[in-house]
Amino acid sequence: MLRFNDSNEIITEEYKAILVGIQIEEDVSYSMDELEGLAEADSIEVSGRIIQSLEKPNTATLIGKGKVEELAQMCSNMEIDMVIFNEELSGVQMRNLEDSIGVRVIDRTILILDIFADRAISKEGKLQIELAQLQYRMPRLTGFGKSLSRLGGGIGTRGPGEKKLETDRRHISKRIDDIKAELKKAAKNRQTQRSGREKSHIPVVALVGYTNSGKSAVMNKLLAMTDKEEKTVSSQNMLFATLDPQHRKISVENGSEFILIDTVGFVSKLPHSLVEAFKSTLEEVKYADLLIHVVDSSYDNRDFQIEVTDKVIDQLGAGSKRKLMAYNKIDIAEELPLDVSGHDAVYISAKTGENMELLLSSVKEKIFGKRIHAVLLIPYDRGAVTSYLCENAEIISMEYEAEGTLIEGRFDRNDYEKYKSFTKDGEK
Repeated sequence: MLRFNDSNEIITEEYKAILVGIQIEEDVSYSMDELEGLAEADSIEVSGRIIQSLEKPNTATLIGKGKVEELAQMCSNMEIDMVIFNEELSGVQMRNLEDSIGVRVIDRTILILDIFADRAISKEGKLQIELAQLQYRMPRLTGFGKSLSRLGGGIGTRGPGEKKLETDRRHISKRIDDIKAELKKAAKNRQTQRSGREKSHIPVVALVGYTNSGKSAVMNKLLAMTDKEEKTVSSQNMLFATLDPQHRKISVENGSEFILIDTVGFVSKLPHSLVEAFKSTLEEVKYADLLIHVVDSSYDNRDFQIEVTDKVIDQLGAGSKRKLMAYNKIDIAEELPLDVSGHDAVYISAKTGENMELLLSSVKEKIFGKRIHAVLLIPYDRGAVTSYLCENAEIISMEYEAEGTLIEGRFDRNDYEKYKSFTKDGEK
């Protein structure tokens, strides 16, 4: 974990934290476990946790006055550096809590944003994080205490390039507008790339799923299976190991190809500002031909993770996309989960390679299954047919012969049935 002094010099220091959550109706133990995982992903040592059952949150401090006093005593006795709340706090609540407890107070949203700020690599990723941070802070300018002070540095204050953030609303508003303009240009460039893929009729397959479900490991195994091992992506057993979407071309038999995209993982209570900031990047999911929903089958609360992922996919406008469920980590699962999604499902282990060939076969069937590989000879007086096929088929080669245009390609079954009278060498 990095901290910065007044001269913006790096100070390496470990943080000790206490986690705090409130329980109004539903059990929050799972959410608190996840919060601890997020803290560990940000190199924070969790020394304890408090959960208070309430009928409704306290508007001034979220938790009750007695709990605040208890928390202050715990922090003093245990030499705690910060308190992390599972719920999103207002600026006033943060200030009140810090005044009472005497240590830095942050919430789940700040923690997630901090992890993203630390791991974003691409220029666009860093801009998206900065935008999310600014949008989070804008309505909280009144009331912030130590939690967003640049002098203290560290958790919740890190940003791309470690720039000092002004608290002037006009300055932040202008910076938000500038970032949105830059991201708009990046989105336009992606649209151009996407149009190129669409013209070449190369299918796009997107890996989606909860963070740490093994999406990157699945991608790497598929790359290794198709002799593209040198193109592997970073894969670690930690939350949010992948932030910037990774694109790789997968080549299979008969010259067929598809683009495989590894996307950022999802998590419960994912900050709205973060979803909005990453929407331009995640829209690749919206335009994919197939989604592979990777699930950690060894995790007890996998159904909840599936629900969260489906909800975010719906938010992105991709809820109706074709989907293939890939239940990963079967090598460590106590028992195989029962799939009730209504989609085709494959049970795999990206680590051992078990059933990965079956996964690849299922993907090929879904994206290439309706295509027919054939050679058509289109007479020159049927130029409209040639133009149509060039626009709507995957063309492998074109040659101009005396009788007409010789086209080898993969054609939609309906198109092939319509034009099969032009077949020269028969269906391949």
